[in-house]
Amino acid sequence: MMKRLPVGISDFQEVIEGDYYYVDKSLFIKELMDAGGKAILIPRPRRFGKTLNLSMLRYFFEKVDSSREGLFHDLAIWQQGETYTRHQGKYPVMFLTFKDVKCSKWADCEVELRRVIADEYRKHQYVLDILDEDMQKEYRDIMRLAATDSAYRNSLKNLTVWLERYYGQRVVILIDEYDTPIQQGYLYDYYDDVIGFMRIFLSGALKDNSSLERGVLTGILRVAKESIFSGLNNLEVCSLLATGYSTHFGLLESEVETMLSYFEVGLDAEQVKAWYNGYVIGETTIYNPWSIINFTKSWETGFRPYWINTSSNDLIRQLLTQAGASTKRDMESLLQGECVRKEINDNISFREIERHPDVLWSFLLFSGYLKIVSKEMDLRLYGDLMIPNREVAYLFEDIVLGWFRENMDADDTHLMLNALASGDVGTFAEIFQHYVQETFSVFDTGGREPEKVYHAFVLGLLVHLRDRYEVKSNRESGFGRYDVMLIPRNRDQKGISTDKGVIFEFKKIRRGETVEEAAASALQQIDEKRYEDELVQRGIQDIVKLGIAFDGKEVCIRS
Repeated sequence: MMKRLPVGISDFQEVIEGDYYYVDKSLFIKELMDAGGKAILIPRPRRFGKTLNLSMLRYFFEKVDSSREGLFHDLAIWQQGETYTRHQGKYPVMFLTFKDVKCSKWADCEVELRRVIADEYRKHQYVLDILDEDMQKEYRDIMRLAATDSAYRNSLKNLTVWLERYYGQRVVILIDEYDTPIQQGYLYDYYDDVIGFMRIFLSGALKDNSSLERGVLTGILRVAKESIFSGLNNLEVCSLLATGYSTHFGLLESEVETMLSYFEVGLDAEQVKAWYNGYVIGETTIYNPWSIINFTKSWETGFRPYWINTSSNDLIRQLLTQAGASTKRDMESLLQGECVRKEINDNISFREIERHPDVLWSFLLFSGYLKIVSKEMDLRLYGDLMIPNREVAYLFEDIVLGWFRENMDADDTHLMLNALASGDVGTFAEIFQHYVQETFSVFDTGGREPEKVYHAFVLGLLVHLRDRYEVKSNRESGFGRYDVMLIPRNRDQKGISTDKGVIFEFKKIRRGETVEEAAASALQQIDEKRYEDELVQRGIQDIVKLGIAFDGKEVCIRS
């Protein structure tokens, strides 16, 4: 029988014993052991297999009554020899996950943090047999959510000490999504409170702890050392920029091809790549595993934004919406498939995003919303960033639409775009001019390149038409590069387009020129450069040409 796809299953034992399809990532264990470090932080975007990998580590290292080595007999790690296999089932293991600690108030967050700790204490309450009366009381108070704040902040280190004493063996600590409460603290204004708790909780257990065999943490970001890991000199960090562990989180192209073949997916691999590929870890190109698994299960229904829809994306929306005009112009470039060159810093704190807007781009990179296509070190690290795939572009388009929804009436927008598609330039121009007057207070039109502001504004509007039109920007056609082109998707039974093709050309006025003259010049450029050639080659003869000229908020449209 064909194996099942493990949609939403992150427990390693359940995946193996349930005969689910599993992409062997067990050499993660070998690389971890070869590295030899005491504590390691591996930040990766959400839904990239972090929880499943930590679960695998737990089942490999954890000392329990019944053997679990059978889980690994068919995996690559078991072929590496006794150097590695002798560590299976040898260590006491603590496994904590903070992925569900998502609260809007610090009081609620603190309760949830304590609940996670209490659950782990319950798993190991057999150590009560070796504790004195005072320690037993503190242990029970932690399980009852009745201990002091200090007891919870020091609970991770204390439990490692007690477990080592009980087993006579140092402890493995596994912490999944350590930074989820921190992100929530930033989003809901209790950042200092959660940072204060996590600093003591983590550093106490990972720094100078003789009871620690190894600690592995995962999350999305490396929160700056001054915020969390102050003085934690033994922490190794393998971010998206590092080559270490680059093949163990996410799916390689060969692994995706094998999966698509096994499940007989009948869609072109290049289309799958355009939607879900594009992430780069170290020098390795990676597919999003959550999206690939869900797509493979339901490929007959077509491509869907699976990864984007697993989260509210509230933080991303907030950061981009609050961003300035330059960020919005960069967004316009990204949505055209272009790169933006930015300084990259993998040691950031959320507060820096407020103080230094450029840190936003590092946050988007490490969260999986952008990819780095090239980098250059010149005292500081700079990278060329772009949107990784169609799925993430879908989110950015939705955010851009949100900017316009705040300032525009939905009925007027619908009327304006329908007028454009049908060739009613008069109605389109009237509503467009109104929108410019009402909306351009949120854009910076006073810079050196105000054409880009209009360009971004129009592209944002045209996102509404993505189901009817292919929207292209700054592409070659004829003897030049047009600004924006709408290529109709729909055809009648004879293969003739049911919508008009549209070409936009933007002009700012020159000294001594009127907006009417500049608009006429834009139209003349469309004709002289034969921008319509691409549309004609696609069999589209009914074409609207628009010359749009502007001077601040004054705009003129000629067709």
